[in-house]
Amino acid sequence: MKNFLRWLLAIIITLALSIYQRMTGPTHPKKMTIELNGEHYKAKLPRSGVQRDEMVRLNGVPSDTEAQLHYRRYPTTDDYTTVDFQWKEDGWQAALPVQPVAGKLQYYLTVGGKDYLKDEPVVIRFRNDVPAGILIPHILLMFGAMLFAVYTFLLVLARKPYSRWLMITVGTLFVGGFVFGPLVQHAAFGPWWTGFPYGTDLTDNKTLISFLFFLAALATMKWKYNKWVVCLAVLVMITVFTIPHSAFGSEYDYTTQQLGTGKR
Repeated sequence: MKNFLRWLLAIIITLALSIYQRMTGPTHPKKMTIELNGEHYKAKLPRSGVQRDEMVRLNGVPSDTEAQLHYRRYPTTDDYTTVDFQWKEDGWQAALPVQPVAGKLQYYLTVGGKDYLKDEPVVIRFRNDVPAGILIPHILLMFGAMLFAVYTFLLVLARKPYSRWLMITVGTLFVGGFVFGPLVQHAAFGPWWTGFPYGTDLTDNKTLISFLFFLAALATMKWKYNKWVVCLAVLVMITVFTIPHSAFGSEYDYTTQQLGTGKR
């Protein structure tokens, strides 16, 4: 396989994993279909908000339709608060009130007299807005680490020298996951680290697990079976990075009125 094809394959695999992680994550908008008089309308319901009221929109739904938004704090047994959707500009809108950092609401809709998602309400978590100056480098470095890891794996399979790209992978993963990662975590929720041993945040823990395997690959570079350790490290990275982003992360406890770590 030519080097160009290896890079192309590495990019395709990285993009596929990135899209899968994004689409399956708990912060990705919930897609739903509303049926009215035989017509179907698509809607995207937010599952992540910053420190302001979050608008739920029903674009395309006719202006003569009655619709309500029902919400309550999560996880609590509070009664649901119901508000009517208001017609603004070219669509229906209703606001979810801003919550403390890492606070959550669960909500469902009633449109045209029919309940949607009442049995499985949507959960939205609020956070601080993260400056682009730390968020963008974090994202690029983490995707870069995955790209370099997959490329290293392809070099191993092709029996080509791979030590340089192994070191680049480890360095990129360290800076992206353990320098910019805590900066993003702190900016969004306050804590610097919510993985082991302080919590069960899967985003932090999967980064830690992957990094430990790559450290093992780096430490055994002179071992004749190092290529198998490298392959294992890459496969572990691919596996853990398919875990939805931000799962089991920080959560505000409405009972104690304190921020907890490592909860769904």
